Amino acid sequence: MKTVKFTRMSEGDRDDYIFLEKHERQSATAVGDRLLAALTELDEATSAYRVSRYEHSLQAGTRAWWDGADIDWVVAALLHDVGDLYAPYNHDEYAAAILRPYLREQCTWVVANHGLFQRYYYAHHFGGDRDVRKRHESSPYYEDAVVFCDRWDQASFDPDFESLPLDHFRSLVEEIFSREPYQQQVIAAGVRRPLADPVTAAKRKG
Repeated sequence: MKTVKFTRMSEGDRDDYIFLEKHERQSATAVGDRLLAALTELDEATSAYRVSRYEHSLQAGTRAWWDGADIDWVVAALLHDVGDLYAPYNHDEYAAAILRPYLREQCTWVVANHGLFQRYYYAHHFGGDRDVRKRHESSPYYEDAVVFCDRWDQASFDPDFESLPLDHFRSLVEEIFSREPYQQQVIAAGVRRPLADPVTAAKRKG
């Protein structure tokens, strides 16, 4: 394989860096495929829940899909826990960092903070503050995180739920990660889209 000429970055010339930019952009087009592969690894992770973390992810993505959510929300729901194996104590920030260049700010904010919002369901059992999420009440995305956790995250540990297969989501993930990263119209700072769209949901259910 062709490589740059230098062994120290300070020695690189313009041709080296143009070549690197082209090579790295080409490599980045496969991020979606690598994330889907990482998601399947969650099926082998030890879990005391009644479903694997992989199945939990499929359930969350499926619930978003049947709710009529747009592509950003569906992919956010599917991949929100993709960091569980590698960042168990900050998996939310890990996932958000991966998604941030490609998704609407609303969605990545919710992914980045869903771990804290999930504490509503269990923190009081350990003497903790289940309302710690209220520190973010001033965020325009606060209610979105509440709904995300209620409808898609905390509800997706059901062994009897019929999830859509991973291949159903593959084209959506590929579409997201084919976007030019950090485009203003994609990041759409301050823009809110509903998590559920009854009209789209009805169309999907046929």
